[in-house]
Amino acid sequence: MGYTGIILVDKPRGPTSHQVAAWVGKMLKSDVGHSGTLDPMVSGVLVVMLGKAVRLAPLLLQHEKEYVACMRLHADIPRERVEEVVKQFTGRVYQRPPRRSAVKRALRIRVIYRIELIDMQDRLVLLKIRCEAGTYIRSVCVHIGNVLGCGGQMIELRRTKSGGFSCDEAHTLHEIRDAVELKDEAALSAMILPPEQAIGDIPKIVIRDKAAKAVANGAMLAGVGAISVEKFSRGQSVALITQSGKLIALAESLFDSDKIDCGKPGLIARSTRVFATPNSVT
Repeated sequence: MGYTGIILVDKPRGPTSHQVAAWVGKMLKSDVGHSGTLDPMVSGVLVVMLGKAVRLAPLLLQHEKEYVACMRLHADIPRERVEEVVKQFTGRVYQRPPRRSAVKRALRIRVIYRIELIDMQDRLVLLKIRCEAGTYIRSVCVHIGNVLGCGGQMIELRRTKSGGFSCDEAHTLHEIRDAVELKDEAALSAMILPPEQAIGDIPKIVIRDKAAKAVANGAMLAGVGAISVEKFSRGQSVALITQSGKLIALAESLFDSDKIDCGKPGLIARSTRVFATPNSVT
């Protein structure tokens, strides 16, 4: 029987993200997906979704990312000058995906929330970058080198965070394989996180168990089934959860939260991805 949930994998350099996810799926006998592709020679946290948790992909793909990058400059530049230029890359930046990228090389805008110079030795520069999903760190390094006037390139990259998930919480492929081969259910249970772990930042509607069963059957959510709502806008993605915190579905809100009267008639949300089955709601 396959598993449902999220497992954080410390992807090694070499294989593709798709290969890593496929290996995990084969070991755990589960359907899999992953959020945020890492190039083959990039390591770090890869969020692998198992079973019905694959439906979380649109949400997880939007997570902010954090990287540690090693950049090599093509000339000797004073550290003070490098720090000055690096700070200029905070905020909205224009990017065109690198030639080796699998996506269309159209000009795009991405946001860098924080970038800092951690260390510098000769022409090697170590950077920590917190950025919007879809940011190409290789392009950031090239652009920093261009502004410095000497040129530069990324030579190594590691993803340290994806959303609230850190590489410190991730497991190697060997650790997962050992737990499977030893049939260590306790270890596997500790590795596989429930889908609820992925919805920390999304607004929530707490619903009654009767409404949860109806939603699990494909029904839209009515106000009579809602117990409480967090702040959100019409059309925003929300999580429908039970009082015990079980994730039932992701949904699109039909009204602003301040226009919703809990316990009153009228439809308030339309499910977009259902995770629970009617029998799993108690």
